[in-house]
Amino acid sequence: MLIQSFSNLTIKQFSSQQFNSQQLMSDKETNAIRIQAKRSHNREHSVPLYLTSSFMFEDAEQARAVFANEEEGNIYSRFSNPNVDELLEKMCYLEKAEDGFAFASGMAAVFSSMAALLQASDHVLAARAVFGSTHQLLTTVFPKWGITYSYADANAPETWESLITPATKMIVVESPSNPGLELIDLEWLGELKRKHNLILIVDNCFATPILQTPTDYGTDLVVHSATKYMDGQGRVMGGLVVGRKDLIAEIRLFSRHTGPALSPFNAWVISKSLETLSLRIERHCENALKLAQVLEKNEALEEVRYPFLPSFPQYALAKKQMKQGGGIITFSVKGGYEGAQQFIDNLKMTSITSNLGDTRTIVTHPASTTHSKLTEEERQATGITPGLIRISVGLESINDIIEDIEQALEKVTL
Repeated sequence: MLIQSFSNLTIKQFSSQQFNSQQLMSDKETNAIRIQAKRSHNREHSVPLYLTSSFMFEDAEQARAVFANEEEGNIYSRFSNPNVDELLEKMCYLEKAEDGFAFASGMAAVFSSMAALLQASDHVLAARAVFGSTHQLLTTVFPKWGITYSYADANAPETWESLITPATKMIVVESPSNPGLELIDLEWLGELKRKHNLILIVDNCFATPILQTPTDYGTDLVVHSATKYMDGQGRVMGGLVVGRKDLIAEIRLFSRHTGPALSPFNAWVISKSLETLSLRIERHCENALKLAQVLEKNEALEEVRYPFLPSFPQYALAKKQMKQGGGIITFSVKGGYEGAQQFIDNLKMTSITSNLGDTRTIVTHPASTTHSKLTEEERQATGITPGLIRISVGLESINDIIEDIEQALEKVTL
């Protein structure tokens, strides 16, 4: 079972592996590598796969005690599994969280973190710039259950408080947002949620805990699509929610009975991937900044957005709460959709897919793919223009990335 306390988690886990917890606790890079499930009698160095649907008991009394929560132990992999628990222990450490739950996908994590805590007549305040499927939850799924929402503009924080009603239960934001890279001042938002006693959920997918930790600012729950940077190689799907122990208890109860559990194999892959997360994020950020600096000079583009460019509208905020600018760049190609299409169709190396956070550089056209279900008015409100391109900058040689992007832009004739 997942160790419930953040501090106890680290001390108990490392003592079982004979590591010096006081030294290791100060370094995220070390902990992402060294936190792992307890070694078995086989003395393995790398954690084995626990590909089992259920777990055995020594006798009838132990089965009764585990089911009654009088004794810790695994029962069924829909509830818990050693591979999943190891992944959660790492993520709780990285995000400075008390507890967590793992899901089969990022959207399962987003949905469950909200649905488990909401009831009919509750109201959600959300940043207008949210992922397309999160938008669908707020606008089409939750209203069926009598749950309402309001959208707030990240660029007008002075308007947020007026949107809070007696029925408001939680605030939901992405920072940076997908795909427009809008930032929310997490320190200010933490103060707002405390003032009104609300639950604050932050989607930290683009930044990862390497670049920012929302719990530093009072965030109650941090959500990740582990399919992205957590895995980092486009292999498996997964979702994570970590945060306050009392809220995770409600999410765990909801999820145990609705069944969106992460598979042990995917948990094993993602947990191993976390060992290189810091190194990968550093290279993603270095490549992205260099590419953004080059693209700012390209005459085929109307606008280039990257948090660590001085021209970025929220540059000061990015420098305040992020260690680096992340691996995502957006830009608008002249000629609208036709210009964007010409650019994409002339790429030679860059992958055309809807994923992001991969070792390989990826291009996405949000208006026709990830955010195509939004109305034109809704897309315009979040800055998703017909010519907008999202680039997930990979780990290839930066010279090769720049060369491919530039040669494709040269072929835009509109």
